[in-house]
Amino acid sequence: MDRFEYIEARLFEGENYIKRDKNVKIYDGDDKTQFVDGEVVLTTHRILWGKPGDIPKGLVCLSLHLFYIFCIEEESGGMFGLGGPKRIILHLGPTIPGKRPGPAVVSPYHFVKFSFKDGIDTAFYKALNEAVSAKAWEKPQQVTASVDLSPSSLTPRPSVAPVNSKIRSGIVGIERSIEEQHRATDQSISVAFQDLKKLMEKAKEMVTISKTISSKIREKQGDISEDDTVRFKSYLMSLGIDDPVTRDAFRSDSEYYMGLAQQISDMMVAVLIECGGIMSLADVWCRVNRARGLELISPEDLLNACKLLQTIDAPMSLRKFPSGACVLQLNSNRDEEIAKSTSQLLEENGFLTPVKLSQIANVSVLLARERLYTTERLGLACRDESIEGLAFYPNLFLKKV
Repeated sequence: MDRFEYIEARLFEGENYIKRDKNVKIYDGDDKTQFVDGEVVLTTHRILWGKPGDIPKGLVCLSLHLFYIFCIEEESGGMFGLGGPKRIILHLGPTIPGKRPGPAVVSPYHFVKFSFKDGIDTAFYKALNEAVSAKAWEKPQQVTASVDLSPSSLTPRPSVAPVNSKIRSGIVGIERSIEEQHRATDQSISVAFQDLKKLMEKAKEMVTISKTISSKIREKQGDISEDDTVRFKSYLMSLGIDDPVTRDAFRSDSEYYMGLAQQISDMMVAVLIECGGIMSLADVWCRVNRARGLELISPEDLLNACKLLQTIDAPMSLRKFPSGACVLQLNSNRDEEIAKSTSQLLEENGFLTPVKLSQIANVSVLLARERLYTTERLGLACRDESIEGLAFYPNLFLKKV
């Protein structure tokens, strides 16, 4: 039903009336709708449906453009299809952009049914096939003198040859319907993968740009200040790592992890400085994969590479807190300095919870909690656990005892 649109019952320029029928009900796929016992009018360009008397008066009705229709079927009614054809099934193409509002925004079906209470009029069915085959909307038309759909102005205009039509009934009809639904699904998936392919092509272009900028930095190393170099490298990390380390380039896992550790060390120095010298391993994994673009690594590869940071004399190392939390921390980021800065925040605020410290220091709640625990272990804070939660206070015993 998302191909239908609401419009006044007036003919377009070059559009002509063909046929009319009454007591028609509309189905959205196999689902019933509120549009029952209406009148349907076939033109060279559209199918109009309205309540009895609305279309001749030019009132608002439902309109379906014929260019949506790519297949027409009859569906037999009654038990074992003995009651004669009662419904016309119209298989529709995708909705075009810029369509007028209609009874539905989105429909799960790619077909609609017109159910005729008195059975399908053979002349109407034939005229519908001819109108779809003629494709009058693709041909240049002269302006019609009348745009009224009153009974006195309706003059039939025959068209060309019919499209292929099939009688659909029983198990064969059900199987054919399932096949058509699968075909429509496959088409939607193909379109989605085409968009994904375009995205991957754009990602490769961005990595190429990062390589170009990196080479220019190396060529003009003497002309660019250290601050500019750090800023350029941060831009490159946003675009993607040039030449990311991959497992295929090494003969053994140990060499791969060693190369990956060196790359992590190079790219995470500036990031750790901006984040206060420490970052959770989960955040590191997200940052690294974001910079690598399409060459993603697993959490296990990251963990194994970080374990080798000390062996390559990197300015950072992997640390595991007593709680089990793993972080990447700069070697210059000492616990004493962390405890001292956290103790100053405690004195300024009176007390701190992990959530409150995370908001003040702009770190995750996990790291904030570990900072408070570290401050407590070094004797600069006291912990209070109650039904209200976990809170830390300045250690007054150091000053007042």
